[in-house]
Amino acid sequence: MIMLKKFLVVMAAMAMPSLALAQPANPAPAPVTKEVAAPVVATPAAAAPVAAAAPVAAAAEAAPAAAAAPKSMDGSLPGYTPLRPDYANNVGMPKPKEVDFQEQFTENGEYAKWINNAILLPIITIISLFVLGLLLWVIVRFNRRANPVPSKTTHNTFIEVVWTLIPVLILLGIAYPSLDLLAKQFKPAPAEAVTIKATGYQWYWGYTYPDHGGFEVVSNMLKEEGDVAKGERFRTENDGPKLLAADNRMVVPAGVPLRIQTTAADVIHAFAVPSLWFKLDAVPGRLNEKSLTITKPGVYFGQCSELCGARHAFMPIVVEALPPEKFAAWVKAQGGTMPGAEKPAPAAPAVAAPAAAAAPAPTTDPVAAPAAAPTK
Repeated sequence: MIMLKKFLVVMAAMAMPSLALAQPANPAPAPVTKEVAAPVVATPAAAAPVAAAAPVAAAAEAAPAAAAAPKSMDGSLPGYTPLRPDYANNVGMPKPKEVDFQEQFTENGEYAKWINNAILLPIITIISLFVLGLLLWVIVRFNRRANPVPSKTTHNTFIEVVWTLIPVLILLGIAYPSLDLLAKQFKPAPAEAVTIKATGYQWYWGYTYPDHGGFEVVSNMLKEEGDVAKGERFRTENDGPKLLAADNRMVVPAGVPLRIQTTAADVIHAFAVPSLWFKLDAVPGRLNEKSLTITKPGVYFGQCSELCGARHAFMPIVVEALPPEKFAAWVKAQGGTMPGAEKPAPAAPAVAAPAAAAAPAPTTDPVAAPAAAPTK
């Protein structure tokens, strides 16, 4: 009996593959066919927009190429030519063997230079000569040979009052103009002031004009002719002195209040222009602000005045002050707008006009005029 069961199990196992092969295969899915619409033959009215859109598309493709066109080798733009620095009078730049402050072209700078030359230098000179005279007099009068028996005086009321009162008066005389200058330097800019944001990078400057569309001008130091590849711009005498010339200047209007804001993108920098009596730290994550008014059109040079890395010495600042009308032309050349100027209306879609022109005119059935009533 057991043998019979084993025989039946073996026979069943042998029959299973054949049964599996005898099953019908799963039907393949029917191919999915997409309905393709018949091509539409363009009528002359519909073809007109396509033909009109072709030059528009070509113009749109040509626009980026025109925008990316390189600037001239001297930094000039349509309607703007950079000013040549005044080398004859050393305006806005250091002069050889100079021991005084540079000539100033802001009211605060003129006031500060007057304080230095009319108050501080005379006081320093008088005190220095007075102390030198006292030292010489003590050496001659109170040496051992001239005064074998030294005096034992320890107090003198008059001298003590004098040497206390005179320094107090001197400090008061210095404090008043100094505090007055400090207050003027940090006086807030008026509401109509032109705002320029100077951002320090390692190692160049960026100047943003939020009142004129928000465009930014990036300024790098110009290298000498022998340090650049063929075809690249290099420094010329029209750009400024060596190590002080930049490819793009911070252009501002002369005679107009300016609101200068400084910040930095990486490390601490300092925006400093000596001939404008301006120096302000540019700190990452912080916006510092001072105002000034440049009294004369010209080109004024400065440098980053905070140690900011390996190329700290190669971060020149070039401020170009222009008459207001020329400044407006420069803003326009940069793609910006003057405050209060109407922005040009956006152009209508180029394809819509030909389509409207090519649309068939509505047909109207002629209506006969009513017949006139017969006259009796």
